[in-house]
Amino acid sequence: MTVTENPFLTGNYGPVPDEITAVDLAVDGALPADLNGRYIRIGPNPYTPPEGAYHWFIGDGMVHGVELQGGKANWYRNRWVRTAPITEARGEPAIEGPNPPMYDASNTHVIGHAGRILTLTEGAIPYQLSNELDTLRRYDFGGPLPTGFTAHPKIDPVTGELHGFAYWWAEPYLTYHVIDAQGHLVRSEPITVKGPTMIHDFSVTRDHVIFYDLPVVFDLNTQPFPFRWDDDYGARVGVMPRDGGDADVRWFDVEPCYVFHPMNAYDDGDNIVLDVVRHPTMFKHSTIGPNDKQVPTLDRWTVDLNAGKVREERLDDRGQEFPRVNDTLAMSKHRYGYAVESTDTDDGFAFGRVLKHDLSRGTVDEHKFAAGRVPNEFVFVPSDAAGAGEDDGWLMGYVYDAARDASDLVVLDAHDVTSAPVATVHLPRRVPYGFHGSWIAD
Repeated sequence: MTVTENPFLTGNYGPVPDEITAVDLAVDGALPADLNGRYIRIGPNPYTPPEGAYHWFIGDGMVHGVELQGGKANWYRNRWVRTAPITEARGEPAIEGPNPPMYDASNTHVIGHAGRILTLTEGAIPYQLSNELDTLRRYDFGGPLPTGFTAHPKIDPVTGELHGFAYWWAEPYLTYHVIDAQGHLVRSEPITVKGPTMIHDFSVTRDHVIFYDLPVVFDLNTQPFPFRWDDDYGARVGVMPRDGGDADVRWFDVEPCYVFHPMNAYDDGDNIVLDVVRHPTMFKHSTIGPNDKQVPTLDRWTVDLNAGKVREERLDDRGQEFPRVNDTLAMSKHRYGYAVESTDTDDGFAFGRVLKHDLSRGTVDEHKFAAGRVPNEFVFVPSDAAGAGEDDGWLMGYVYDAARDASDLVVLDAHDVTSAPVATVHLPRRVPYGFHGSWIAD
């Protein structure tokens, strides 16, 4: 396959060529007046056309943001994160901060913590952005982070701590980190795993930390992204008490599969409940992206600590990814979860409806978009009204509109996702399909 034939470089996967700023954006509907902040999402956007083989996960990171204030959409901005390759290519001064351990990338997630906006890619040092999306510096929480940091840390809504980890291709293969509510690294704990495995995400409950040791392994002979499926590696989850260490980790076997993203996790007596998006395989049939020609499903894994085993059940057969919950309930029991319909194809992904799971009733509500309108990840923004329920709030995300070859920021009522959008903010250009983002309130 040539680069020009790569589906992750064509259509709305294709990169946009420049950075723009647009102000006073047109809005259909009415933006909630108490949405004051920025929705920021990141994804791959190669600065120059790739030479040779290209994998979706390795493109230069670009953030796309919209600022909402008092019922208005003040601006849209898109900016490349100023990693060393970007500043060199643009002839700009290098960004200051701790040196990256191996590679310098930032294209996978954007979070807000301790008053900072951080962009993340696993194995790299985070970057800090300004409120206007300018790159300020590389930031390692006071460090050191000798093997970088995860793209999927977990913010404890009770303590304000940030729980994270890093995996590596030499020992220690896995290290667990804790950052306090002020943004300082306060704990690093090496965790023993069988080998150099790709651990994209993990889970945290009120009492436990859960690691996913699954059969995607590091292999330099696999290019351009050096990971492959290993039928012989096995699959298991490791459970560690939050106040424990490596010696306290218990391992539980699961059926071979891959998990990029858990929806949430919580303790339930002597059980731990893990709701995950399960891929039957990963990087077994494709070397250009996570399109392994198999449908990812929403599953529930219940770790029975007394019986020493995991009960696996299917919650929803339809293909889906990018699971989210109301983050005020992160690490605790949730009733509702949200995802985007995602059918794995040879041409990347066919994204579809936004799904709302009621896990108590076992039902799914859907938001269907008009023909030619395609969503990416949607995030949950909780209402701050007194007495608000778990699903009181909004879902927001970028939606590509093929008819005008541009994108919108769409806001849905999370309580009633089947209804028409609460508001649609029209952007002056398209936002390529990407990875993850956050609503970062003022």
